[in-house]
Amino acid sequence: MRSLRKRRRRSGAILVLTAVMMVAMFALLVVAVDVGYVALVRTQLQSSADAAALAAPWELYDSRTLTTPLASPELVQADVLTPARYYASENPVGQVQPELADADIELGRLDVTAGPNAQLYTPDAFGDLTYNAVRVSVHRTADINGEIPSFFARVVGVDSSSGGAEATAAFVDNLSGFGPLPPGKNLMILPFAMDKQTWDALMDGNAGDDWTWDADQGITSGSDGVLEVNLFPQGANSPGNRGTVDIGANNNSTADLARQIVEGVNTTDLDHIGGKLELGPDGTLELNGDTGISAGMKDELASIRGQPRIIPLFDSVSGNGNNATYTIVGFAGVRVIDVRLTGKMSGKRVIVQPARVQVYGGIPASGSTPISNFIYSPVRLVR
Repeated sequence: MRSLRKRRRRSGAILVLTAVMMVAMFALLVVAVDVGYVALVRTQLQSSADAAALAAPWELYDSRTLTTPLASPELVQADVLTPARYYASENPVGQVQPELADADIELGRLDVTAGPNAQLYTPDAFGDLTYNAVRVSVHRTADINGEIPSFFARVVGVDSSSGGAEATAAFVDNLSGFGPLPPGKNLMILPFAMDKQTWDALMDGNAGDDWTWDADQGITSGSDGVLEVNLFPQGANSPGNRGTVDIGANNNSTADLARQIVEGVNTTDLDHIGGKLELGPDGTLELNGDTGISAGMKDELASIRGQPRIIPLFDSVSGNGNNATYTIVGFAGVRVIDVRLTGKMSGKRVIVQPARVQVYGGIPASGSTPISNFIYSPVRLVR
């Protein structure tokens, strides 16, 4: 009898222990389910923030007017809010399409060369500011979008929890050069240099406005507020010799120049000059020159009318023809508007106006001194 009672007590203890272990295992399972769901929602919060941040800066491209770099902060903010909110809502967070408050979207300026800890300068912290970055925050809180609900943790009094994520996306808008190029990409730069004096005068408003470019209508005569200048040299009084430059092998043939006008500069071209086209530490780059823009290039130039291209800017030139050396000090985005390379010298022209150009393989310039105008990298997440 005593032995039987001992066995019963041991069996009872085992049952109790088993029950305790089952309760503990169930509690762990309960916690695991809720923790796993919260982790999933936090991942979705980050995905939503990433999508919204990547979409928003594209609107900043359009805020860069071709006459004044900085548009009204209020107008830019309004333009950016719409795509940010749309792409945030298109990436549900725990079956909720998240909304963004105005304060969840911050515009500012970020130096992408400063690394992952670079400060986002906002209008309050940085006065005359040209935006190139957007920071987006997505939240699940009691104040917006609702907290993340618990399932089994309710039994221990945890009904919900809050969460949030942040992402910043930016583009580079100050480039010191280009290369190496991504596979399959060419650098859409014209093998013609414009003197910086003429470009600066254009930026100061000292130029004509006889043409209009529209994405739907193309090129028509008439004023559109975007000024134009003539890239073609107009005689001895013209500032500098606005001839061709060799971006590649010395003394490029007319066929090479024609190809570069239409297709851009390729990796093989850049290999002849060290694999990239970049200003040196002193802010200059020397390029060999050719004899100038000729009638043999008119068809190629006419074929790219309206298309965005890059041109190098020079501040001095020495020598003549094939022996010329151009000192390049910057780059600008333009589009060819009108071409005439036959007839009297006074009537020849290659009319260009500023244009926004997106470029792959751009090399960010360090510091805040503008080196390029209207040339931007694609938008990317920076953190």
